[in-house]
Amino acid sequence: MLQFRRFVFSIVSALALASPVYAGKLAIVIDDFGYRPHTENQVLAMPQAISVAVLPNAPHAHEMATKAHNSGHQVLIHLPMAPLSKQPLEKDTLRPDMSSDEIERIIRDAYNKVPFAVGLNNHMGSAMTSSLFGMQKVMQALERYNLFFLDSVTIGNSQAMRAAQGTGVKVIKRKVFLDDTQNEADIRVQFNRAVQLARRNGSAIAIGHPHPSTVRVLQQMLPTLPSDITLVRPGDLLNEPQVDTSRPHTPPPATAPRNPFRGVNMCQPKQTPEPVYATRFFTVIGESMSQSTLVQYFKHQWQGWGNKA
Repeated sequence: MLQFRRFVFSIVSALALASPVYAGKLAIVIDDFGYRPHTENQVLAMPQAISVAVLPNAPHAHEMATKAHNSGHQVLIHLPMAPLSKQPLEKDTLRPDMSSDEIERIIRDAYNKVPFAVGLNNHMGSAMTSSLFGMQKVMQALERYNLFFLDSVTIGNSQAMRAAQGTGVKVIKRKVFLDDTQNEADIRVQFNRAVQLARRNGSAIAIGHPHPSTVRVLQQMLPTLPSDITLVRPGDLLNEPQVDTSRPHTPPPATAPRNPFRGVNMCQPKQTPEPVYATRFFTVIGESMSQSTLVQYFKHQWQGWGNKA
């Protein structure tokens, strides 16, 4: 029996060593495609799992989307959405106050300008994505084109997942921005953070931009990706569990809520009540028990009242 256990253990150990174990899936999306073909072509020379998000009104949008698709990369629409900060807005930037028809027109136009797109993510958008009513209109439009939504999470209280409820739109969320700065050392730190999150949570999505520094870091680090991490497209993560961290917009009450229960008014005795001694207590209890229905019933039965003649 001991030899059999040792044999089974050795077989299991050998299989564990022979089979690669993928602890995490990592998706990388490069935003802002369509403006810098030279740098963007370097991105397209990377592994096909690297995906690109194309700005629909960029001068090379159609060209780079087509080239990315032909190279085997997944294509997303990178649609401008209104931020909370005051700054000039790009053409056809989605705003929460737009009508459903206007939002549908902009998304339809973007879909036509970015061929082969399978999803959409937001460019900026802290004001738009934090508006539940605005994002509900976006989700209704995306459902018509069978597009998923990659939430860039430019604000913590994004309403994207909440807005997608009741529609067929799948929502996935960005975990790491690779290049908040264009310092290569910082980008390496963020890349390693994305790997750690993918390993810990099972999957992670990182977003970068076609900056020369970002391209150099990816060219250096992708070939040395840890063996337990597999590179995937964002569309491969649509069925991964997602956590909705949004909060509904419920304005705080202007005043504290009124408490309808104000308690019971107690009558004040006119004189001090007399003390109740133990003998009186047990006498009252005994009298109450002797007069109870159950005791009276057994008393009558004992006296023969319950016997039929």
